[in-house]
Amino acid sequence: MANRAVGGKTRPPERKEQRNTQKKPNITGKIAKKFRLFSVRSGMDLPFLFLTLTLLVIGLVMLFSASYANAYYRHGSSYYFISRQAAFAVLGVAAMIAVSYFDYHHFHKLAVPILIFSYMTLVLVLFTPRISGVHRWISLGPLGQFQPSEVAKFGIIVVFAHLISLNFHRMNTFRYGVLPYLLILGGAAGLLILEPHVSATIILVVLAGVMLFIGGIRLRWFAIAFSAAAAAVAYLVIFTQKFGYANDRITAWLDPFSTASKELMADTWQTRQSLYAIGSGGLLGLGLGQSRQKYLYLPEPQNDFIFAIVCEELGFIGALIIIILFAMLVWRGITISLKAKDKFGMLLGIGLVVQVGLQVVLNIAVVTNTIPNTGISLPFFSYGGTSLVILLAEMGVVLSISRTSTIEKT
Repeated sequence: MANRAVGGKTRPPERKEQRNTQKKPNITGKIAKKFRLFSVRSGMDLPFLFLTLTLLVIGLVMLFSASYANAYYRHGSSYYFISRQAAFAVLGVAAMIAVSYFDYHHFHKLAVPILIFSYMTLVLVLFTPRISGVHRWISLGPLGQFQPSEVAKFGIIVVFAHLISLNFHRMNTFRYGVLPYLLILGGAAGLLILEPHVSATIILVVLAGVMLFIGGIRLRWFAIAFSAAAAAVAYLVIFTQKFGYANDRITAWLDPFSTASKELMADTWQTRQSLYAIGSGGLLGLGLGQSRQKYLYLPEPQNDFIFAIVCEELGFIGALIIIILFAMLVWRGITISLKAKDKFGMLLGIGLVVQVGLQVVLNIAVVTNTIPNTGISLPFFSYGGTSLVILLAEMGVVLSISRTSTIEKT
């Protein structure tokens, strides 16, 4: 290009600066490629996180209130139960946050290994010493004990979500919609019955039924399965001695205030004390820490019957607020799951939150003597460190699903 004259002076030709078309190295992208197990595409669902932490904090407060008398009498320290539960709560919250960054899609690959591991623990527990006449707990030394049934619940939820998402359009057939789930569920339920652990078996069967219903299985299979299950339970209860303790509990459930025999009065003692606690709470309760039934009247108040202490100290209003919080947690979890990007995430999330809701309903039904005593813990409230960690980790899976769901972030 020729030089141009400007004001009698010459100016050299303009040169276009060469732009650097190479992009700067993306450090975050490189790290993400190295750690592809994790997904940070969007924030977790804060309402679900807030509800989980709120129930956890309330549960810890009520656990301490319900347990300190029993802890001092049996272990010499009022802080025996709460100190352990609080430590596991911290560990569980850390696990929940970590799992929330874990890309839940990888559970597709982990579904079968998780199921195999759950079967292994269910077999292993059968060779452990009996506790209270049953094989339900595996000792972890200083870490306490854990119930393999908790792992089995998660394993069934994951593998059902995995298989249903793969065969969603063939769920109306027997080969893909009934047979594999019947074999998987039958194996887990059979091992649970050998412990025996009736309540966990009921929860597992109902969870499986909910997921299969969402998956599109034909309703006639539910009718056939229900009839077969009812016949099997009737045979086991009536014609065998395997569930003799269940017969005693049913008798005690029908008349918890009966004085017909000392054996029956012993069987109904826990239920009667629970009903006394609920009745004395009234509308507003006796006040936090003011329960009377926890002073060695209600056996093990920090475990399955902790809701009775909640009713006694916080009254009907306090108990109702806690029930509403649980309902909101389940509702929010289902909303997150329905907005998931894929069917696997939807089924996985719904299975996990339905498990929480189902345990809450059954626990309250037992505490109020609506159904026979089946030994079901109250999520976030009942004492049990390893089960609390597993529960919080499962809530982390729901938070992981929320990171990729289309629900409006609030």
